Amino acid sequence: MNDFSSRGAQASVNGGVRGDTAKSHYQGTRRVLQCARLAALCAVAWCASASANASAADTAPASGAHAGSGTVQAATGASAVKAKPSSAATTASAAVAASGAAAPKQASPVQVASAASAASAASAASPASAASTATASAPVAASGPAPLTLPEHPRLTPEQAADETRHALAMRETFARNVTRRLRVPLADQRAYGQRLQAALDAKDLGALAGEYVILVDRSANVQALFIYFRAMPGETWQMIGASPVATGRPGEFDHFLTPLGVFEHTPSNMDFRAEGTMNENNIRGYGKRDMRIYDFGWVDGERGWGKGGYSPMRFQMHATDPDRLEPLLGIRHSKGCVRIPASLNAFIDHNGIIDAEYQALVDSGKSLWVLHSNREISPWAGRFIVVIDSARKTRPAWAPAPGSQARAKLPKGGDTAD
Repeated sequence: MNDFSSRGAQASVNGGVRGDTAKSHYQGTRRVLQCARLAALCAVAWCASASANASAADTAPASGAHAGSGTVQAATGASAVKAKPSSAATTASAAVAASGAAAPKQASPVQVASAASAASAASAASPASAASTATASAPVAASGPAPLTLPEHPRLTPEQAADETRHALAMRETFARNVTRRLRVPLADQRAYGQRLQAALDAKDLGALAGEYVILVDRSANVQALFIYFRAMPGETWQMIGASPVATGRPGEFDHFLTPLGVFEHTPSNMDFRAEGTMNENNIRGYGKRDMRIYDFGWVDGERGWGKGGYSPMRFQMHATDPDRLEPLLGIRHSKGCVRIPASLNAFIDHNGIIDAEYQALVDSGKSLWVLHSNREISPWAGRFIVVIDSARKTRPAWAPAPGSQARAKLPKGGDTAD
């Protein structure tokens, strides 16, 4: 994150937010609250002129807390875990509902992307603050996260499932060819993490998920790894496509969250955007080099890693990082709560649409999304979920080495404040 030079220059273009966004975990809440108070005052003044007999108490402006609460919810929407839309119209309805509108009617795919773009722009256009303001002023969801819905896939015969598996696992060769930061995970650990993935899905009533790729992240301080898994049929063993080192939330410093645990859906309701590749005040490209994709999972309740702990809303994203100074540190906890990934892995997930099932649904309906490259080659087994677990391993496995002293020596002053 912390790519500040393009703040204020973002534009919503065909469903994508162009440019880097300065994104503190409490980003933009102060500006939203100010706008809310101005809107409340204007509304009160109008009511006073329309009803001269109203009492002073009736025309008093709403308090900042009440005005800000509803407005922040409207700007930011619900948290990252959303119900899977069964159609583009349902996606639009969810986006409109998250923005505080009345019960929506059926909407077109264009309205879907427009609502998503507006929500993304609202959360991205505000300048970041290095320090959090107050929990009361942070965005709050009107209700708890909507339940996730199991995607529907065609039923396969054993022969068809074997054929699907063979073709889907061919992605291993593409991963090995294009991803430069890879982990050689032993088969026993591949199976163990497949079981952890299954347990996390079971906890969210998604245990029958199959027929699409899934991303798994282990935030354990001794692992810090991302895995991509696939299986063709429910009940089959999850098989690993590839693994890479990552950096998740590092507690112990102000405004640093533990990366949230759970299952998160990648949906256009929280529209992705791309990095400008500009330097921040610490000479760090927080989102990585130009054109890297930022995968946005929306607002979630994050566990604070400072003070007395507790939970506050944070913006959960997965993105690349500075390729020269911070990418060498992947493998240890080093972010403010998001998941940092290697640039080559970012490009691999992007080009092959590994978790772009919902985005592709919009494209198939005729919508053009700026954030998607025209030359991408989306896989027939594109998924939509990222799962974050904590294996709590007591020792670091040999296949997940920590960065060495040379990598740590490249960390510039202020590097620990980048997300």
